[in-house]
Amino acid sequence: GRFKGLKVFKVFIFIIFFQGESDTTECLYYNVNYEVEKTNQSGVERCEGEKDKRSHCYASWRNSSGSIELVKKGCWLDDFNCYDRQECVATEESPQVFFCCCEGNFCNERFTHLPDATGPLIKAPPPSAGVLNVMVYCLLPVTMLSVTLLTAIWMYRHRKPPYGHVDITEDPGPPASPLLGLKPLQLLEVKARGRFGCVWKAQMMNEYVAVKVFPIQNKLSWQTERDVFITPGMRHENILRYIAAEKRGSHLEAELWLITEFHERGSLSDFLKGNIVSWSELCHIAESMACGLAYLHEDIPRQKGEGPKPAIAHRDFKSKNIMLRTDLTAVIGDFGLAVCFEPGKPPGETHGQVGTRRYMAPEVLEGAINFQRDAFLRIDMYAVGLVLWELVSRCKAVDGPVDEYLLPFEEEVGQHPSLEDLQEVVVHKKLRPTFKDLWLKHSGLAQICETVEECWDHDAEARLSAGCVEERISQVRRLTATITPPTSDHHTPVPMVTNVDLPPKESSI
Repeated sequence: GRFKGLKVFKVFIFIIFFQGESDTTECLYYNVNYEVEKTNQSGVERCEGEKDKRSHCYASWRNSSGSIELVKKGCWLDDFNCYDRQECVATEESPQVFFCCCEGNFCNERFTHLPDATGPLIKAPPPSAGVLNVMVYCLLPVTMLSVTLLTAIWMYRHRKPPYGHVDITEDPGPPASPLLGLKPLQLLEVKARGRFGCVWKAQMMNEYVAVKVFPIQNKLSWQTERDVFITPGMRHENILRYIAAEKRGSHLEAELWLITEFHERGSLSDFLKGNIVSWSELCHIAESMACGLAYLHEDIPRQKGEGPKPAIAHRDFKSKNIMLRTDLTAVIGDFGLAVCFEPGKPPGETHGQVGTRRYMAPEVLEGAINFQRDAFLRIDMYAVGLVLWELVSRCKAVDGPVDEYLLPFEEEVGQHPSLEDLQEVVVHKKLRPTFKDLWLKHSGLAQICETVEECWDHDAEARLSAGCVEERISQVRRLTATITPPTSDHHTPVPMVTNVDLPPKESSI
């Protein structure tokens, strides 16, 4: 009897630890919002993930007064919460949207809700003392290992939940889109870190999104950026698309999330580090960037059922805060320091020396700011000049080598300048990043350089407006396009333009 008991126990342990992973290659698919999102309503979805990562199936549904309403089904990316689950079981007590995941083909066909599921105790006949001792000695280390793993998993999930539901009802703010509550959100990888916290690449159903995570100490920055995003009229092709904002956790461990569209190419700064641009690419990036900023700076009257859009100063304009779409269209983001100027209302609390030091205008470095709307917009325009210089410095339009990417003033003050360093260079010596002679031999680049000089003019009132910059680049681009001869090779042709009259400078923004 003792040996028979040991044999059964060994088989039991073997099944637990060596049952192996269930490969998931196909899941049932369903989408309640198929008409809005332009997808199939139902069917089979093939799971296409990375080779070294596991795939799962999932289901999400709502329970309205006992009536089950299926929301979505499909494939789910590698998530340890789904490992070795043969059945799709939701364990949250009473969420807005129930969510479960599992492993194995079509395992999401059935789904259940078992909050804090604990199976019933099965009473077995008392074993002999020998078998009991063996079981205690075998199960004790297994139990301790399981408790340790569960504790580690609980601590990890408590620190950063790998998925959740987009729900902004916890914090007063923007009204939730009716579709947001139906979309589980899965964090994938950290893409950037900054003074505010970090930005995650995440998946929300079938699209990638960016999740900017602020610690609770940075609530003001999160609130400012959220408020700017929900300002009437803030939908524009060259401004980052806002999706939702929400609060996660409670008390000191709370985090504030801002969810926006995701761009795989990343920031303009990161792109220029690893890539050089052609003349046409430079014009496209610069023109779309200026277009977005011109829209941000503009007062727009009430339209299409929305309130009037006020003029908004960015106050931290730099290449790191400009995202690039796949086609290199520029998209402006990061509004944590932005200020809205609504007619007849004070702009709120505005501190002078904010932003990134190397992009600060002379009047900001001096601490001599005129706290009026136009003064703040001109501060943005100084930074536009520096970003345009970064673009020109990485352009291959002229014959000759293209230098390694450098930040503005990196040659003069290094990578980590102090406020005093920049005051000395920018304010007292009135220096600016240098133009190479080669650039000035290319007619189009020469005119971009002229525009750059008028953006970073020491006299704030002499600077161009964003609209004027957009118009100038558009005109230079059109003229070079009409004069450039056709070419069959892959090198960017050197356009020659003569006697081009630029649009007049706008001294008042």
